[in-house]
Amino acid sequence: MLTPLGRLDKYAASENVFNRQMVARSLLDTLREVCDDERDCIAVLERISRLADDSEPTVRAELMEQVPHIALFCQENRPAIPYAFSKYLLPIVVRYLADQNNQVRKTSQAALLALLEQELIERFDVETKVCPVLVELTAPDSNDDVKTEAVAIMCKMAPMVGKDITERLILPRFCEMCCDCRMFHVRKVCAANFGDICSVVGQQATEEMLLPRFFQLCSDNVWGVRKACAECFMAVSCATCQEIRRTKLSALFINLISDPSRWVRQAAFQSLGPFISTFANPSSSGQYFKEENKSSEDTSVEDKTRTRDEEVPEDAQIRLEDVPTDPTVFNSSVKLEGALDPDIGAESPRKPPGDSSLPCPLSSEPHQEAASNEDDKKPGTCRSASRLEVGASAQDSAPLDQELYNSFHFWRTPLPEIDLDVELEQGSGNKLGPEGLEGTPEATAPASANITMATRKELEEMIENLEPHIDDPDVKAQVDVLAAALRASSLDTCDEASEAARRAPQDELLGCRLDHGTAGPLTSETVENMESALRYIHDDSDSGTSGGFSPDEERRAKVQDVVPQALLDQYLSMTDPSRAQTVDTEIAKHCAYSLPGVALTLGRQNWHCLRETYETLASDMQWKVRRTLAFSIHELAVILGDQLTAADLVPIFNGFLKDLDEVRIGVLKHLHDFLKLLHIDKRREYLYQLQEFLVTDNSRNWRFRAELAEQLILLLELYSPRDIYDYLRPIALNLCADKVSSVRWISYKLVGEMVRKLHRAAPPTFGVDLIRELVESFGRCPRWSGRQAFVFVCQTVIEDECLPMDQFAVHLMPHLLTLANDRVPNVRVLLAKTLRQTLLEKEYFLTSASCHQEAVEQTIMALQMDRDSDVKYFASIHPASTKISEDAMSTASSTY
Repeated sequence: MLTPLGRLDKYAASENVFNRQMVARSLLDTLREVCDDERDCIAVLERISRLADDSEPTVRAELMEQVPHIALFCQENRPAIPYAFSKYLLPIVVRYLADQNNQVRKTSQAALLALLEQELIERFDVETKVCPVLVELTAPDSNDDVKTEAVAIMCKMAPMVGKDITERLILPRFCEMCCDCRMFHVRKVCAANFGDICSVVGQQATEEMLLPRFFQLCSDNVWGVRKACAECFMAVSCATCQEIRRTKLSALFINLISDPSRWVRQAAFQSLGPFISTFANPSSSGQYFKEENKSSEDTSVEDKTRTRDEEVPEDAQIRLEDVPTDPTVFNSSVKLEGALDPDIGAESPRKPPGDSSLPCPLSSEPHQEAASNEDDKKPGTCRSASRLEVGASAQDSAPLDQELYNSFHFWRTPLPEIDLDVELEQGSGNKLGPEGLEGTPEATAPASANITMATRKELEEMIENLEPHIDDPDVKAQVDVLAAALRASSLDTCDEASEAARRAPQDELLGCRLDHGTAGPLTSETVENMESALRYIHDDSDSGTSGGFSPDEERRAKVQDVVPQALLDQYLSMTDPSRAQTVDTEIAKHCAYSLPGVALTLGRQNWHCLRETYETLASDMQWKVRRTLAFSIHELAVILGDQLTAADLVPIFNGFLKDLDEVRIGVLKHLHDFLKLLHIDKRREYLYQLQEFLVTDNSRNWRFRAELAEQLILLLELYSPRDIYDYLRPIALNLCADKVSSVRWISYKLVGEMVRKLHRAAPPTFGVDLIRELVESFGRCPRWSGRQAFVFVCQTVIEDECLPMDQFAVHLMPHLLTLANDRVPNVRVLLAKTLRQTLLEKEYFLTSASCHQEAVEQTIMALQMDRDSDVKYFASIHPASTKISEDAMSTASSTY
């Protein structure tokens, strides 16, 4: 007989803990009972505040679990109880973040995140009540556990509160926590959430404030912190410009791949492919290109596909369309709707490749960390790749005043304007003039000497750092490679000036490097020596070589300019068997998973760098590796185009067709996507192999056959009516008689679409023949399941309008109506449903006064007098709640 408030007061004052827990659980119900009275609602909220002071942790935890639900109720009834959440509930949540009991703290953290996710906390309250408390909990004198949990909450709530609050209130304390010298747990939490913070605050704050801290975390003494950095490396890279990505993050990532800890190396190799994908260049990653006097809308996709491997004029002005703002290709599905231009970035004496670095200024922060400065010098940054590039426009006419896209000028860091020699501005010759030769030795010698001295110093420092870990075989191999590079750089110092003078008349102008006001061209030999010295190889020297080529030729064949070569070399080494022993047993699977993204980043012009690796993965002994490739081969075919697909992917695709079912299912799920990219003659060759998909290692693998039926529906658009009738028809009719009802149900739709396609063909003889075979094979089948399948096919044809109703009345309906006298009730029940719920809903049979309508009405009348009660029920009425698609499975035969 107590009122809701009286009952609440009685049990809240009880000494029994379970009674107080029950009060916490029933708070929401109590609020709903008194929601009409504002004073009673306020009274309940006040009692919640008193209950929050309960000494029993289980009561406080139970109360906190109910807070998100109560807050949502208060939001829905805001006019009745304004500011209830901000005044009564939010202070409890914030106070419990520092509770002594771990369970209460965990519950309050979950409640806070739930409230932020549902946007139940006002922005003002976030700034004045939540963030200050979190900052206070992360103070140096705070409890260790509380500090770690508070940092985690700050990182998780950053994407919810937005950039402004994060930069003003969270970012400064986050940077301090990254340098917490006493608690490595705090640094590990910061490293694990570093990518999320970078994505929230944006590029400028990342480069100015966060990158120095990230460099420190990547060189942390605790391997768990370094491992967390490796796992979030891609997200950090996405928040920086191409210049920093290429010059700083590449070297940093190479250090993580060469880390003494196996767990760090394992995480780094898993992130290597995603990190490479952040170097994606729109000129080589599936964007549309067009000539200046031709619009992209005027060129069809088919024309682009047909002409994408042909040469284009050298003087054609290329313009980029739809430049993506997101540099990564891993966070979204690869959607390539156009063809790639093979000439963009292709190697050519008159059209050298452009660098993929976006014009972006480096951070000019005065207090840059020492670690960052050192990493700027480490190998693997491939800084030479961005500074040793050729200006192709120096040989051609000067650029026009209007902004026209050029692969070289658009993607490299812009250089100051300098006066060129007259001979260089005359675009006819490839050799330097006499004036250019006079200045070459003087300009080249100091620049080359500085580079060589810097390179030797870097190599000596790296060898010295690696010597303490010389017991590790991997580290020993790295030391050997670096020592060889050091010896090579020593030899280069002696004959560099004479070699530059000898090669200057023969080589093209390779680039200009501005160094403290001194500019000078570098010879190709110096470039090659620098690249070999700065390449930090972490694999055996004999891996990846083949019989017909020397190791140097193999290395040159895999050189490209889209990503730093050191990163690509490390990626290619993931197929080395020694990696599985020293890094991760599933490293080949990670390589296969990342390969489409890496291929998209490099572009089809650099497919030669990945071809051998792809073939190695396709023949890997682990079926999981081959399965990963099988699921993505259609995406790779889109990237490579029809010619490379036919040459390199089709043989591997054929091998997957004969592989285990676990591998074949990957090919089967995207069979249509792959075959539509092939030439029509090549596509027809697979008609003979489709029958093989009906045979599986396990006959109970019915999902395999169901997927085959789904793909055959899509394949109908790729083949001619004769091919459909000769090759696809037998498979479809076979699937209609499958033992599993789910397979049969999809097959009925397949047959219906096949009837539609063949009937619309000219002449429609194949359609008539197919209908005749349906009647013979199913309509007059001695087994009742076959006759029932015929009714299902007719029902699908009617619903999807695969045939005009007048043609259906002529070809299929007479045979359908004869089943009214079938001896099996299941067939007659399905026939009654089809006639009542499907056929009679069509306008043709509602308005036509033909003999066909009369025949249907006579059949329905006969079914209404059937001896089976279910047949009479479905023939007599039209149940609105019972549709044929809902209970079709119930009238089908058993599943197995």
